[in-house]
Parts: sequence; structure tokens; C-alpha cells
Amino acid sequence: MVYLVYIVPFVIALLGSCLITPVTIWMARKWGVLDQPGDRRVHKKAVPRLGGVAIFASFWSVMFLVWQADLLPATSDWTSTMIWGLFWGSALIFLVGLVDDIWDIHPMPKLILQIVAACIPLFFGLELSFVNLPVLGGIVLGDWGAVLAVAWIVVIVNTVNITDGLDGLASGICIIASIILAWSAFTIGQSDAAQALIILAAAALGFLFFNYHPAKVFMGDSGSMFLGYILATMSIWGTLKTPIMLGLVFPLLVLGVPFVDIIFAVVRRKWQGHPIMKADRGHLHHRLMDSGLTHAQAVWTMYLISLGFGMMAICFSYEMWWVAVLLLLLNSVVIVRIMLRQFPLLGGLTDFLPWNKKKPNPEAEAKTETEIKTKTKTEVEDGEKISTMDNGN
Repeated sequence: MVYLVYIVPFVIALLGSCLITPVTIWMARKWGVLDQPGDRRVHKKAVPRLGGVAIFASFWSVMFLVWQADLLPATSDWTSTMIWGLFWGSALIFLVGLVDDIWDIHPMPKLILQIVAACIPLFFGLELSFVNLPVLGGIVLGDWGAVLAVAWIVVIVNTVNITDGLDGLASGICIIASIILAWSAFTIGQSDAAQALIILAAAALGFLFFNYHPAKVFMGDSGSMFLGYILATMSIWGTLKTPIMLGLVFPLLVLGVPFVDIIFAVVRRKWQGHPIMKADRGHLHHRLMDSGLTHAQAVWTMYLISLGFGMMAICFSYEMWWVAVLLLLLNSVVIVRIMLRQFPLLGGLTDFLPWNKKKPNPEAEAKTETEIKTKTKTEVEDGEKISTMDNGN
């Protein structure tokens, strides 16, 4: 039964994503939907950005297949109304991202549409009546539950969206988050959410084969916002309502990397007097690249930090406090090092630290040496010319 419920849908979604992604690459090139290089971009040539179509199509194709073929878990308590609510909400957030990928949308209308999409599941059975917090225990939310659910979905959507800055970064982090949240949902009997999250991980993994550096395609806002939307709604259905887990804390830890990044971005922009919504090149992945790491090294560093947050959440759920605290300290040290490496006001104070030492760059050194030799040769030739002229006079 586990084979039919979890493994078969995973394989189908993986293959579907692998087959659909090349089609989206062709479509993007034909229609001119390309991400051009720029100041904040790390790629050097135009890259297609319709990969979100593959993730959306493969996920929902398998979800409807599972639904129609009656491959839902035996303990399933999902209704057709709930599935349709998830579909229409995610379809709207996907379309908003797709339009933004093609024509660009102003941030305010985009935010309003995100809120509308977040409200849709509420009319189809999604509810957040109470949450469980450490020390405080269960808290009944009442009507505020709907407000919190909408805010939660919108925050997760934008949190995942900002991680889409390096090849394979957003898709890799969402795969890690999906698998850990699926494990969490499965252990507490939320098998429906676990199945959906496994299908989401498979769809993102199939896309990652084409998105890993050097990327052949980008997911765009349509893909990152869709991934964030499914993760947010599944975390409400699968973990927030259980008395066993840490409620809001668990998904917050699983998505720790983008959460830290977005908080750091807000603080940084306010500190520098820039608008909060104004994009910049100060995110954690940008700082890793600026510090001398290669593209792949920066991405894998973010993967490991994300995995560390996920393992921390698991340790908390098993009350392995000392291991969780150790992972928290380790991740904190790494993140602080990344932040301080390029922090404008503190950069000069941290130059003496060993991790701030610039790595030797043979190519740059060879270029500099060549320039010095050329300059010296030119100066010598100019000196000889001047000397000849003086002798002639």
C-alpha cells in the first residue's frame, strides 16, 4: 500500500516534470520569455523562465490522477471540496506569477492577488482554529485563525520567492522542506498532506535536473510562488493543528533559511534607508558568491544550512533539546559569518577575521602581472623615444 500511495506518485511526478521541463524551455525561447542578465543577476546570458509551468503541471497531473484512481491513503480525510480549494488557490497564485514572468506586475497588485489566492482555501474547508506553541501550549484562535492562515500563506509564498536567486537554490530548498514536512505529516497521521508533499518534492526534483548550475531554465515567480503556496497550505493541513508537534515552530524551522534571509533583507534595507520592497544584491546567496565561493559551493552551503534547520525541527519534535540547540548554534554562526562578510558598516571591523581573507586568484594575479609588464614595457619605450629626441636636439 505504501508503494502505491507514495512511491508510484513520486515516480510519475518525477518523470512528468522531467518530460515537461524541456517543453517549457522550448516555449520560453519561442515566445521570448527570457531572464536577461543584469546587475542583480549572476547568469551571463539569457535563460528561459517558464519552468514553473512544468512544476505546476506535473504536480496537479499526478494529484488528479491519484484522486481519480483512488490512490489516496487509506486514512484519508480529504474531500473533493478541499482538493478543489487547493487547486483553485494554487492556480491563481501560479497565474499571477506567470503573468509577472512575462509582463511584470507592480508589487502592490501582486500582493493583493496573493492575498486573494490565500483566501480561496478558506472557502473550501481550510481552517486554522488553534495552534500549539512551546510553553504556551494550545491557543484557540477563533476568527483570528482565518487572518493568521492568510498571512501565513502570503509570507511563505514571498519567503520562498526570494530564495530563487541562484541556479537550483529555490527548488533544492523546497525539496528539503517538502520531504521533512512530509515526514512530519506522516508521523502524526496526516497521510494526505504527506502524499501531496512527496508529489511536490518529485515535481521540484525533476525540474532541478534542468535548473542546477549552469541552469537551462528558471522557474520564475510562477514556480517559486506556487511551491511556497503548496508548502504553506500543506503545513496548515499537516502540522499546525497537531498537539504532538511544535505547531508554528516546526514549519518555521524547516523554512529557516528563507525566513532568516527575508528578515535580514528587511533590517538591511531599513538600516540603509532603502524601500523594503526594493530588490537588491544583499541576500545570503549573493554574499556567499561575493565572498569568493563558486556558484555550486554557494548553493550547497545554503542546502546544508536548510538541512540543518530541518534536522533541528525534527530534534525539537523528539525533545532532543541538546542536539537541536547545537544545530541552532552551528547554523547561527554560519549565517552571522555570511552576513558580516559584506555588511557595509561592519565590513572594516571584520577584515582581520580569517574567513574574510581573500582567496588567491591565479587568473587575476596573472592578468595583473601581465598588465604590469605591459605598462613597464610601454614606459621603457616612451623613455627611449624621449631620450632619442633629446639627443637629436
